[in-house]
Amino acid sequence: MARRRSVLMFVAVALVVAFAFGLAGCAAKDDGATTDGAKKVRVGVTVYNMSSFITQGKEGMEAYAAANNIELLWNSANNDVATQASQVESLINQKVDAIIIVPVQADSLQPQLEAAKEAGIPVLAVNTTLSNEALITSAVLPDDVAAGAQEMQMMADKLGGKGNIVILQGPLGSSPELDRTKGIQSVLANYPDIKVLAMDTANWARDEAVNKTKNWISSFGDDINGIVAENDDMGLGAVQALKEAGKTVPVVGIDGIEDGLRAVESGDFIGSSLQHGRVELAAGLAVALKVINGETYEKNYVYTMPPITPENVDQYVKNVVTEKDAFLKTLPELISKNLASGDIANEKL
Repeated sequence: MARRRSVLMFVAVALVVAFAFGLAGCAAKDDGATTDGAKKVRVGVTVYNMSSFITQGKEGMEAYAAANNIELLWNSANNDVATQASQVESLINQKVDAIIIVPVQADSLQPQLEAAKEAGIPVLAVNTTLSNEALITSAVLPDDVAAGAQEMQMMADKLGGKGNIVILQGPLGSSPELDRTKGIQSVLANYPDIKVLAMDTANWARDEAVNKTKNWISSFGDDINGIVAENDDMGLGAVQALKEAGKTVPVVGIDGIEDGLRAVESGDFIGSSLQHGRVELAAGLAVALKVINGETYEKNYVYTMPPITPENVDQYVKNVVTEKDAFLKTLPELISKNLASGDIANEKL
């Protein structure tokens, strides 16, 4: 009987010890480890604001992160440089493994970039460049000069090489604005009979573009023959203002967001250029993971935007809108393929 009690006591103690170790194991997984013991990579992200393009890009980053055991720490600066600087400082203090910045302004964040370098945290510029290239580990950037030239060429062809236009610019001083404006002007140099009546920023915002376009309609009336918008959101604001004024003139945009694609389908836009946020921002996250893992990477990756026209818009509507969920499931594999091939704008597996 005594022997039986001893056995039972031994079994009970063993069970308690096993249970205790089990709890300890569960607790260990709460500090960022996964069920297989691998520690999660932590990547901080700060973006200029939550525009339609960035919202789309966040979806792509989340899909890639979920497939690659990455935790994203997401921040929006609401177009304020000081806010973005504070966000970068916070991410440095949190000791993230890498920081991705979609900057408010190109010539900003010098002290924060220096602090990140001192802390040994790689920084990547995605979608929008930073001037301090020596402090940037890598960059995934669109060819905005080519995109600006592409949209201006569409408008020049539509107008037959002559007429009056107004230009809606992005936030003045940001790299997309600077480069897209440069591209527009490079094409305008070939068309002396196209006159720019006015050009000004609407800060990528649809509502600001509505008000800006209304003011131009009041000032120039029927003299406006076309509107060149440096992104789709501003182009859509211009379309709204034109409709409210009972006017119809050709409008062209850039980005290929859902509403922009629909505008090409309906004829509200003569065209756009596809900058698929899900693909571009996910590519930035994939490069960040390469850096963190000590793999070979390039200093600069270029996203070249394909033209969106009434003839090909249907194929892009599928990836961006109607079959978006299916596209997101294939995105991690697509991104890996694109980085290997060098064609980061590719959308076919």
